[in-house]
Amino acid sequence: MISKRDVKAIVEGYDPKAITIGVLGSHSAEEVGIAAKANGLPCLVVCQKGRDELYTRYNAHLFDHILLLDRFSDVVRSDNIRRLQDLNTIFIPNRSFSVYVGYENIEERFLVPLYGNRAILRTEERGEKKNQYWLLEKAGIKTPRRFHSPDEIDRLVIVKTQQKAKPLERAFFYATSSAQYWERSKDLVRKGIIDEEGLERAIIEEYVLGQKYNANFQSYALPDLFDVFDFVGFDDRKQINLHGLLSLPAQDQLSIDVPIRNEEIGHYGLTMRESQKTLVYSAAESFCKTCKNELPPGLIGLFALQGAVAYDSEDPERKRLAFYVFDVSPRIPGCPCVGPTSPEMRRLTLKYLEHLQRLGLDHLETPMDLPMLEITAARNAGRLEEIVT
Repeated sequence: MISKRDVKAIVEGYDPKAITIGVLGSHSAEEVGIAAKANGLPCLVVCQKGRDELYTRYNAHLFDHILLLDRFSDVVRSDNIRRLQDLNTIFIPNRSFSVYVGYENIEERFLVPLYGNRAILRTEERGEKKNQYWLLEKAGIKTPRRFHSPDEIDRLVIVKTQQKAKPLERAFFYATSSAQYWERSKDLVRKGIIDEEGLERAIIEEYVLGQKYNANFQSYALPDLFDVFDFVGFDDRKQINLHGLLSLPAQDQLSIDVPIRNEEIGHYGLTMRESQKTLVYSAAESFCKTCKNELPPGLIGLFALQGAVAYDSEDPERKRLAFYVFDVSPRIPGCPCVGPTSPEMRRLTLKYLEHLQRLGLDHLETPMDLPMLEITAARNAGRLEEIVT
């Protein structure tokens, strides 16, 4: 495991006046490139051949350096590590980084400072012993009821599994009974959408009948300069082919035999009634505290608690609402819509106006500006080793 001491030794050899921001060319690399440029930081993007055109052709102006590889996982080769270190790179992990480079590589071979907690990335995998559910339970955050066997199903559930051909993508399905579970799962296996192995690892949980909210936050490594965390805004997701099917009249939906694919294709911003926003603040506060206690130094950078607001199951008279969290993104969530649609960004501009003015800026445009703000503040204060792992 790469230690804090290893990372500190690398950072101490960096030229603080020539810090480069690094990111894997997928998921949210454009956001990182835009924010780095806006904050006066050069940016390096790691691309995989055949998947690089968006970055090397259409958006090359966002990146000062392009590292083009046969495979994303080649980034851990010693020559590539040296190049990143020579450019004084601080790397920002996204979901694609975890998936394509791999946790073992990140934890044992990727000797490049991460703005983020490399030990916490693995908690996103539901099969891990100390996973996101473990952290949520430790934090006392409400989660949907989970079922250990299809035989226990006694209400509407969502079965969270993965596509057979695309393990990164989801192929969730719904059931209200054990019989319906087996009927629908066998149909998806027969059609080649999922396989038996994926089904064995699937999570079965109660479907929360409420409005979905992805609550996005920024957690700081330097709370004395900023805060413990900030709320940056809400978003929800558009999925193939679910939203196309939902746009049809009910009678047409029932007449079409098409397996649902919860494959995300986009995001849209939304807001929450002000009187209920403390629900998400409280959840984030508890989650940040738990992560710091269980996996120090805890969360660093942008993260998201994905859930839904519904009537509290512990309130039989249905007078009280609760925020149920069913997924965690312990790294930058990848929600570009939050910048232009979130009223929270204007509030945060006022909160950190002094920091912005020192950099010659007058406002925050996207949540990704906040990591850049802390990185530049740490650089200027000689505290880079405190914000990386």
